[in-house]
Formats: sequence, structure tokens, C-alpha cells
Amino acid sequence: MFKHLKGDLFGGITAGIVALPLALAFGVSSGLGPSAGLYGAIFIAFFAALFGGTNTQISGPTAPMTAVSMLVIAGIIAANDGDVATALPAILTVFLLAGLMQIGLGILGLGTYIKYIPYPVVSGFMTAIGIIILVTQILPAVGYYPKEDMDYVSQYSAVAEEKILENILSDERKEGALVLENFEKTIIRAESTTEADVLKEAKTIAANNASGVLGTFKVLGRALKNINWLEFALALATIIIIYGFKRITTAVPSTLVALVLVSAIAYGFGLNYRPIEEIPSGLPVPNLQIFTSFSLGAITPYFFTALTLALLGAIDSLLTSVIADNMTQTKHKPNKELVGQGIGNSIAALFGGIPGAGATIRTVVNINSGGKTKLSGMIAGVLLLIVLLALGPIASQIPAAVLAGILITVGIGVMDYKGLKAIPYMPKDIKLGPLKLSSEVIIMLVVMVLSSVWNLVYAVGIGLILASLLFMKKIGDLTAKQSGLKLLKEIPWADEKEFPSKLKEEVFIKHVNGPLFFGSNNEFQILAAQIPDTANTVIIRIDKMEYLDQSGLYTMDDVLQDLVKKGIKVLFVAVLEQPRLMMERIDIIPDLIPEEHIFKNFHTCLQWVQENIRDEN
Repeated sequence: MFKHLKGDLFGGITAGIVALPLALAFGVSSGLGPSAGLYGAIFIAFFAALFGGTNTQISGPTAPMTAVSMLVIAGIIAANDGDVATALPAILTVFLLAGLMQIGLGILGLGTYIKYIPYPVVSGFMTAIGIIILVTQILPAVGYYPKEDMDYVSQYSAVAEEKILENILSDERKEGALVLENFEKTIIRAESTTEADVLKEAKTIAANNASGVLGTFKVLGRALKNINWLEFALALATIIIIYGFKRITTAVPSTLVALVLVSAIAYGFGLNYRPIEEIPSGLPVPNLQIFTSFSLGAITPYFFTALTLALLGAIDSLLTSVIADNMTQTKHKPNKELVGQGIGNSIAALFGGIPGAGATIRTVVNINSGGKTKLSGMIAGVLLLIVLLALGPIASQIPAAVLAGILITVGIGVMDYKGLKAIPYMPKDIKLGPLKLSSEVIIMLVVMVLSSVWNLVYAVGIGLILASLLFMKKIGDLTAKQSGLKLLKEIPWADEKEFPSKLKEEVFIKHVNGPLFFGSNNEFQILAAQIPDTANTVIIRIDKMEYLDQSGLYTMDDVLQDLVKKGIKVLFVAVLEQPRLMMERIDIIPDLIPEEHIFKNFHTCLQWVQENIRDEN
């Protein structure tokens, strides 16, 4: 582990520095405060690295995990009359349950099945995450907090009184004291309710109604009429620095520069800004209330949400693991990675941290800075702990608007622009009456819209069901006899038996015996590993590949780019109409595979090979 100590040290420190502002921002966004984000970053980074299956991965709170966590936190807090302290044990129990589920997924060996999540579902979800973060940070960026707007809060006074009465009746029912013929006790309790109680409940209701994407739009008009220009200027300055500093240099994280610079100016000039919540000083301590006040009834409604957190964290982490593999030419262990992520999330929950996953940007920074082993992720966690112990009081002076500005740039960056740009070019393969629509665009837009304005958890489930149904219909329409891709052993087809033996070492032939879709991507990715070291030419026979979906398209693009970078010629034989159309949309044809390398049949391809390979040798 200590063989690459210098590189791991630089990689871990750099990744930790990048993680700091994001951890604080995600903590504030979640609703539990900056300390929750920092605790999550510390424990997940350290323990996911220690027990995980990707040597160079840096883990911590991420945008998707924070967005789903917001649902859990807001829902449980609302059920506890807006009291965060009362709701906290139940919230952390759900997070702990999600971590334990991840450990279970890894032990059961389900990490290898994550690849079956279709691209349009992932694309729609990621874009929705970006929209949610971007929109919900508008209010803090302009310095508007609905529960502090008394004119707005007063609108909910009657609703608050009704809610208080419902709570009284509910309590009496549980106590067995509710008597329909005599409401004397009920009246006594109601009369003991003070104006402060009504105001507190009204503030909670007002804040809940102004939360989320739709809630933000409901109060946007009021927010724009009540802009706090200082808060807006701090947020705007943060955004400008983050994007502007990148143009100067990427050696120093622009997010950190913006955080330090704008905060220093605001504090140094004594500006009357709104600081973030106070970050507790000293070592984090476990929240034992998780066990002492555990209530199965309190977390049962969130069981499916915990499972969604576990699955989302698994997908997020394993996608980052694949990126790390490509950069380091290594191979991660997916099931071990899930166990590591689960342990990290479980321990973070015990100490009051929000859940997280493998973080792509932090992992890339770690690798580019020299990180090579698990030690780099552990160092990142230790660095954040040192920051907490040494700079907690200072960090508590950071303006809330600065973190809002950081999150706005995160929301913009996390959207899947690759998928959005492809919308006009996706083939329209579904007929709904007189309309012809693209099935993949439908899936992506359904997931994106439902996730943004309704429920992230249910939206993903609906997207998966819709993708499965449309895929089954599509494949059924194409052929009932299609087989999948052949893996390691390539059996020659009839017209290949006369292939010159002297060329077999230099020319590798790959057969695709069926559609290339989200369920067969992994098999196609194995292509690069199958090619002998002596080969300089690859013939891909796609006579029987009648269908290529968006996931398969991008997988093929990645594989072909790797082959071309290695100087290997790629020849296509018998490209059918639908796959060709898809490949032309993103310029695989002709940028990667020129027209002269596409042949109608194997005979003409063989003639070209015999003439050109012989000439080069």
C-alpha cells in the first residue's frame, strides 16, 4: 500500500481539497447542515477506500445521493412537526439501512448486474438531479427564505391551526382518551395552544410548500420582489469565479478558490451576510439515539427509498469505477466496491453524515495528481477530518449564498448534455396513432420530468418498467430468434473457412450475432481484451445486428475509439440500416470508420485485407 506513498499523498490531499466545498454545500442542501456533509465526506472517503474494490476511487456525498437524501430528510422532518432534532434518529436510521443494503448487494454478488440499467433512465435521472439542485438553490442565492417571510407564513395560519388540532386528536386516539360525546379534554388542550405554536407550525408548512422544484416556482415571484442584493452578489461572484478561474488554470480547484475568496471578502469587510449553520468543533461522536429511539414504524414508509439510495449509490460508484479503470488500465472488483461503499455509508450514518458514493470528479483529480492505491482515498478522508478539527469555527463563517452559488454550478454540471443533444437525432421507432416518436427519448423525458416535479424514486421505477416494455416490444418486432453476442470463442462462419492462415495472427474477426443494447454492452466491451497482441486489424461482422440502442451506441463508440488510439484498423461488414443511422448520428461513421472500411459482404472485405495487409508487410 505504501509503495506509491508520494503519489497517494498528493492525490489524496488534492482530492480532499476539491471535496471540501462540495461536502459543505451538499450538507446545507440536504437540510441537515454543513457538518452532516463534512461528516459524510470524512467517513465515506476513508472507509469506502479501505474496504472497497477500486484502488483510486474517492468517495463522498454526491449530487444524486444528496437529491434523494433531501426527500428522506424533508419527509421525516415534516412528520415530526418540523423538529430536526426529533427527526434525526429516524433519518440516520434510513441512511444506515441504505448502507447495510449496499453491503448486502455486494455480498450477494449483484454488483455485476448494475450494467442492466438502460442509458435513457440514467440520462433522465441525472438531468433531473441537475434541474432539482439548480432550481432549489435559486431562493438561497437571492437571499429569500420562505419561513422568514411573515406575510407568506401568515397565509398558512389557518392551516397550521387545523394541523395542530389534528395532532391533538391523533394523540388522544393513541392514548385512548378520545371521546366523541365529550370533547372537554380536547378543548382544554386546544386552548393551551399558543400563538408561538401556531407560528411555528405555519413556518413549517410554508417551508414545505416552498420546497422542491414546484414549490420554488410557487414563491419565485415573491423571492424576486424581495431580493437580498448582498446575498445575490455573493452567489453571483461565486459562480463567476468558478467558471472564470478554470480558464486561467485547472491546477487549483476553482470551487475552492471561489469559496475562500468570496468568503474572505465578505468576512473581512464585515458585510452583513447570512452565514451557514455552525459546524461543531471536536471529534465527531456517534449518534446513539439511532438505537435508543429506534422505531420500525417511523422508517417503514422509507424502506423503498433506502433501497433506492443503496441502488443509486451502487450505480454512481460503479460508473466512476469504470472511469477509473479506463484511466489507470486496471480492473475494479464491483461486489467488493459495493461492500466498501456500504460500510462507508453505514459508519457515516452512525456519526450523523449524509450518504454518498464514488465521486467522478474527485476520483479523476486523485488519479491525475498521482493517486494509485487505496491510501489516497483514506488520506482524503483524514485531511477533511483535520480541516474539521482545525478550521471548524472559521468554516462556520462561510456565507450561505456562496454555497448556493457552488451548488448552482454543480446542478449545471451534473446534467447529461450528451443525452439531451441526441434528442433530435434519435430514430422515431414508436407509433402512437398518427405520431412517430423515439422510444429512448420518451423514456428519458418521462424519467426527467417525473423526477423533477414528482418523486425521484418512483420516476426511476417507472422508467425501468417503461424501458423494459418498449425493449421487449422492439426485440419481438425485430426477431424472435435473435441470440446475444458470442463471447470469448469466435466460431468461424461458413464464408470464413477459406481465410488465409498466414493472416490469422494479424487479423481478428469479431461476430455480433444479435442486437447491441443496454443488456449486452459489457460483452461488447470485452472485445478489446479478446484481440491478440499480434493483431493490427479487426473485422467486425454485424450482419445480424439489426438493432443498436443508445447505450450500445455509446459503448461501441468508446470501444472503437480505444482501438483507433492503439493504431488498430477496424473494418465493418454488412452494416444494417438502423445501426448505420445511429452510428452516423454521432459520427462513428465516417470519423472513426471511414466509408472505405465498410464492406457489403465478407468476400469484398477479404479482398481488401489481402491487398492492403500484404502491401503493408
